[in-house]
This record gives sequence, C-alpha cells and structure tokens, in this order.
Amino acid sequence: MNRDEQIAALRHEHHFGQNEVRDGERRTVLVVVITAVMMVVEIAAGLVFGSMALLADGLHMASHTAALGLALFAYVYARRHAEDARFSYGTGKVNALGGFAGAVLLAVFALMMAWESTARLLAPVVVHFDRALLVAVLGLVVNAASALILARGGHHHHEHGPHDDHDEDPGHHHHHHDHNLESAYLHVLADALTSILAIAALLAGKYFGMVWMDPAMGILGAILVARWSWGLVKRTSKVLLDHQAPERLRTAMIERLESDGETVVTDLHVRAIAPGGHAAEVVLASNSARPSREYRDRLAGIAEVLHLTIEVVSLESDD
Repeated sequence: MNRDEQIAALRHEHHFGQNEVRDGERRTVLVVVITAVMMVVEIAAGLVFGSMALLADGLHMASHTAALGLALFAYVYARRHAEDARFSYGTGKVNALGGFAGAVLLAVFALMMAWESTARLLAPVVVHFDRALLVAVLGLVVNAASALILARGGHHHHEHGPHDDHDEDPGHHHHHHDHNLESAYLHVLADALTSILAIAALLAGKYFGMVWMDPAMGILGAILVARWSWGLVKRTSKVLLDHQAPERLRTAMIERLESDGETVVTDLHVRAIAPGGHAAEVVLASNSARPSREYRDRLAGIAEVLHLTIEVVSLESDD
C-alpha cells in the first residue's frame, strides 16, 4: 500500500449513521398522524360536553402534536445534514436537542394543565359525563396504541438511580438511547395518563357526584408530567453539555489501554456524539510507547466508541 492509499484508508466519514432513516423516524411519522386526528376530536368534544378533563386531554394532545412534529423535524434535519462538514462529529446531537426541546414543551404543558385545572376547581362547570366518557375512552385507546408504537422503537426509562448508567458490558449489543424518540414516547405516554385520569374523574363525577375530581385529576396529571419532563431535561442536558460517558465505559477503556502494565492513561474524555455512540480523546504515557494503531486495536471491541483520538507520550527513562 503506497502513501496515498494509506492516507485514504485513514480518512473516514463523520456522519456515524445519522444519514440513514432511523426506525424512530418512521414510528414518529405514524404517531404524528394518529395524534393530530385525535387532538381535533378531543378538543371539540371537551368544548361541546363541558369536560375540563377531556379538554385538558385534547389540549395536552395538541401540544404533543407540536412536540411530535418537532421530534420528526429533528430526525429529518439530522439525516439531511449528516454529511455537512460544518458539524465536526455529524448531527448526532440534534437527537438530544430535539429531546431537550420536547421536554421543555412537556413542562410548559404541565403548567398549562395545572393552571386550567385550578381555575375549574375554583369555578366548576356542567359536565356531560356519558358523551365525555366515550371520547375519553377513545383517546386512551389511541394514546396507548401510539405509546406501544414508539416503545418498540427504542429503550425508554423515566427515573434513574445514581448508578443507573446503562450497565451493559462494553462491546455487547444493547439498545441505543434515542432521546428524540424518548421525548416523543413521553408525550404520548403523558397523553395516555391524562386519558386514564380523565376517565377516573368522569366516572367519579357521574356515579358519586364528585365533580371536583375532574380538575383534581388534571392537577395530579400535571405533577406527573412535570416529573417526567425534568428527568428528560437532565438526561438530554448531559449530552448537550458534553457530560462524561458512564463510568463503566471509561473504566473498560482504561483497563484495555493499560493492559500491558506499562502504559498509563493520563487524560481521558469520552462524550456522546450520537445515540449509543461516543467520541473519545485519550492521552497515554509509557516508557516503551507503541504505535497508536496498537492502542486502537485494544479498543476495537467497544462498539460505543465511534471516533477515537489518541496521543502517545514517551516517558524518558531514569537510567
């Protein structure tokens, strides 16, 4: 292999798979259509039947239609600009940015739910329970179906303990965490929750005269949605602010790089650049430094490291 061929072999693309249509994008398109149709039905029914819980569900779905549209836009933008040289590590972080924006919208709507529900709690209105229940049940079916569509497209979680950093073994197959898809999933899951609360409130009002349950359930739903929003904000912020990768990944890299007993990792930065993928910058020190290719080979089994930069410092002997 001549010099030009060697140089060509060292060059590589930086799109890291973001130029392909992701499974989450396909699922999001389907859910956007379903959610938009149901949004119109529920808002109209809530206004006609006088149900705050049903109207809140419809308004909730309206915000989620916009949020899901934002998630879809993030997918399309990332794919179309994946090979744009202006993005140093591709457009993988657009995924996290879309998830962050979706989380903010989720928080805004939680505030709207709480505000409207409190107003109705102080000033109750007449509710047509039978017709409102019919639409609420339909909304639940649609929301549950949408949540199932999105849930099968990625790995979702809502709350984490201090050590829940995806403890899969490095190099083993695992779900790539798609924050954009998680945002879409949380929006439709919140819709499903609101539908359940609306049904419970309407049943309580119809059979037990507990009309106050309708707005009370709206407040409860707002609290739960706000909690989900905060969790997603924290997770996406870590990606956007270049938070260090999970400790188990960094530990695995250090163990492999120092496996010869002579090399020491003096500096290591590993940050997310795409769903399930990281870029790493490593500084190594050794009395008998080896070519960087040998150190790269030691990390070859760790599929999560998509881009690797290695600096090798040769230590002077004391002799």
